[in-house]
Amino acid sequence: MEDAQEQFFEQEEYDNDDKPLSSAFSPPFRPTRLHIQRSSICSRAYFVVVMVFFHVYILNVIGLLLYVHYNNGPGDLASGDGATSASVGDSGTPLPHPAPVSRELHVEDYTQSFSLPRIEGIRVGHVQQVSLVPDRTHEMKTISLKPLLFEIPGFLSEEECRVVVQLAQLKGLMESQTTAPSQGQEESNQPLLSLSTEEVFSLLDLNQDGLLQKKEIVSHSRSQDGTWLNPDNLRQILAGLEACPTGMLNLEDFRRVYDVSQRPGQKRSGKLQHQFKQRSKHTWLYQGLGSHHVLHTLKNRVTSLTRLPSALVELSEPLQVIRYEQGDFSNAHHDSSPSHSETTCTHTRLAGNTSVLTEVSCRYLTMLFYLSSVEEGGETTFPVADNRTYEEQALVQDGVDLTDTQETCGRGNLRMKPTAGTALLWYNHLSDGRGWMGELDEYSLHGDCPVRRGVKWVANSWVNVDPDHQQQARYQRLVAQRHRVKSGMEEHYQPLSHSNLHQDL
Repeated sequence: MEDAQEQFFEQEEYDNDDKPLSSAFSPPFRPTRLHIQRSSICSRAYFVVVMVFFHVYILNVIGLLLYVHYNNGPGDLASGDGATSASVGDSGTPLPHPAPVSRELHVEDYTQSFSLPRIEGIRVGHVQQVSLVPDRTHEMKTISLKPLLFEIPGFLSEEECRVVVQLAQLKGLMESQTTAPSQGQEESNQPLLSLSTEEVFSLLDLNQDGLLQKKEIVSHSRSQDGTWLNPDNLRQILAGLEACPTGMLNLEDFRRVYDVSQRPGQKRSGKLQHQFKQRSKHTWLYQGLGSHHVLHTLKNRVTSLTRLPSALVELSEPLQVIRYEQGDFSNAHHDSSPSHSETTCTHTRLAGNTSVLTEVSCRYLTMLFYLSSVEEGGETTFPVADNRTYEEQALVQDGVDLTDTQETCGRGNLRMKPTAGTALLWYNHLSDGRGWMGELDEYSLHGDCPVRRGVKWVANSWVNVDPDHQQQARYQRLVAQRHRVKSGMEEHYQPLSHSNLHQDL
């Protein structure tokens, strides 16, 4: 070591003696070595800092993934239909998929969102692209603005149409014939049990004091089929009750208003009175958990297209399948009903605390599926679609009732020919301007022309909504709570259909 130092100093002296004076200002060898050492130290420190931050970042990502994994159940990650595509409108904005159907109903699922989105029609003939199944885009065409009506060709595949028809045949179809007496026969509208006016009065008079109060009429007047007291009859009786100074009806007063309410074929309050007629066969197919996958997929497709809260679709009526043979038809009618104080929606009546006069169907929208093509006839007719104004008196032209599809089907404003796989969507109600269901859209009047040749198969999918959003919310909470109690008592999940929900509750 010492020899090396001496050699170094000798070499330094030699250099100083040989080099000129100006060389003293040249950068020495040692400062250059020190500069290299400082750069190496900085590089190592920078590398250490980067690696520390990188490891911290990785740990944070792992922690976040673990948090998500342990705080979300498997139901939150499952898709509703197995499809990955979303509906797309004109602007290309993806529309949300329906919420996945979990095996447990939670109260929160039915109270988070209570708005009813509507598809914009833009103008008649407008076409917008929608994606309902993977790797395929459907065209949705605006057919009418009054009512808001759309046509979606190819909504169902040929195989899906065949399966739905076969399931309906397997379930069994029942007659849905509701016809008025033919011409030349005297029309009758007798009470359900052919009771006299005095017997009806006695039955309604609960305390047998010889006077009828409103609550007594309400308690015994609920009738789903309207054979005895339909909403028009009840309004007539209540009008007579309110006209009495005492607010009660004796037998003579009741006889007068009751007999008037039972007379058929009269014009009351300036409205046309006609009897609904139809002839066909139908059945109902459950679409919930445990149903055939085609039915379940079809329901999810409806949810995706309409963008409605999945809870509304889940708790709506089952799928109705109808078969029209040669000569079968249905007169023009509304699928839903106007809202009145003396009526309640059938699907939410159990959520109410007070008695009402009658139950009516409350259907926000209708989706009609053509399951077969028809050789001749069988069109779906909308007699007053896109009229400037709507007046019931205008339905009678030259003594002919436009609601009578047997006689005047060809005079309707709009007729849709059945084509297998095509779907029609229309709204039965207007919007209330606040994102909920408003008044009945009277332009949604529609019927089925008689089938001339062939067989017509169709299916109806209705979404039930109560005009009173608070009543709808109470009903959905009641269903969820009832199901939660039932799930706690049973080992396995039991699917609840639209019909047995009301029975169980």
